[in-house]
Amino acid sequence: MGKSNAENDSTKDATVDIEVPDTAHQISTDSWFQVAFILTTGVNSAYVLGYSGSIMVPLGWVGGVVGLVLATAISLYANSLIAKLHEHGGVRHIRYRDLARHIYGRKAYALTWALQYVNLFMINTGYIILAGSALKALYFLFRDDDQMKLPYCITIAGVACGMFAISVPHLSALGIWLGVSTILTVIYVLIAVVLSIKDGIQSPARDYSIPGDGASKAFTIIGSSASLVFAFNTGMVPEIQATIREPVVKNMMKALKFQFTIGLLPFFLIIFAGYWAYGSSTGTYLLNNVTGPVWVKSLGHISAFLQAVIALHIFASPMYEFWDTKFGIKGSALNIKNLSFRFMVRGGYLIFNTFVAALLPFLGDFMSLTGAISTFPLTFILANHMYLVAMGDKLASSQKLWHWFNIVLFSMASLAATIAAIRLIVVDSKTYHVFANV
Repeated sequence: MGKSNAENDSTKDATVDIEVPDTAHQISTDSWFQVAFILTTGVNSAYVLGYSGSIMVPLGWVGGVVGLVLATAISLYANSLIAKLHEHGGVRHIRYRDLARHIYGRKAYALTWALQYVNLFMINTGYIILAGSALKALYFLFRDDDQMKLPYCITIAGVACGMFAISVPHLSALGIWLGVSTILTVIYVLIAVVLSIKDGIQSPARDYSIPGDGASKAFTIIGSSASLVFAFNTGMVPEIQATIREPVVKNMMKALKFQFTIGLLPFFLIIFAGYWAYGSSTGTYLLNNVTGPVWVKSLGHISAFLQAVIALHIFASPMYEFWDTKFGIKGSALNIKNLSFRFMVRGGYLIFNTFVAALLPFLGDFMSLTGAISTFPLTFILANHMYLVAMGDKLASSQKLWHWFNIVLFSMASLAATIAAIRLIVVDSKTYHVFANV
């Protein structure tokens, strides 16, 4: 399609006869390759520096490897189901909640939007925590004191994220920033992997046993399953797919295949290298484990910080689109009115994110709870049920049974993971205080 929003809003494309909903943001202009890099940026974001500790340590080699491989396959499958429904019923469903309303009705719209909002809010809060943690780690490379506390670093990170959000009007406008993000990702992945391998070669035998015992160990293992699905968090496939040019479904499938093949190479490399090098002592921020030249580690921390700022913008874009469309913010991004609106609304949103991040800076807890209460329902349960309802009698009995099996299985997994995540938060609340300098 490749038209401006003024031409697209609430009209039908004469060629494909697909209705395009009204939106203040740009749609149908990006190549599948750019969209693939948006997806890859999300999965290889600076969060990946924590997966050796949050996934591999609780699960061990067998559970971690098998879990990651299964999560990869299941996530690709579920995302493909949503992608195939993008033009269902002659309408482009450019928002996840719009697709839910089309299939189920108004109540499902509100519920899906609530789940998605919680999902994205917690992801964005986690990015600010992660960026703040990188700044704190950078500070400690040069100063051996406690003057720069984590809440201060989180505040600085929040300001940086706010400035970026005001400067970049919508998802398609990331453009060159996706290239910058890729370079930053390569930098911290290479640094973490190379230094981990160096440490692993020089270190004595590591302990790979799963920490804990009894009920504590069982809850930790269950909770880590939520971290597994969080790692592939794509609870905004329709919003990302809205930016891709025709043919929409075909191009999105190309982007997804790129994300879950070539795009996952650095993801697996850093997770396995980190766990191999440090075993059960691997922390939730891998660059705190590695040893090496100060300037190299500094470069890793700076890269992680900057990449987190860019990645946050991707996962905050559905909220930005909602506000911009609701209040009719269109036209030049440099228009004073538009700049003022982004400054107040996006700035206010990120101020609240930053406050919550500083209040409860437990990164692992965010990942587990987000995966349990929102990623499981959005990515797996709803994806299978939406496809089942939308396709109806077009599916064979065996296909319907398969989708129902997935719905029941992931509903049970979501419930178990939620209980485990809440328990983890309760345990951590006894260890850490609010605005903790962890």
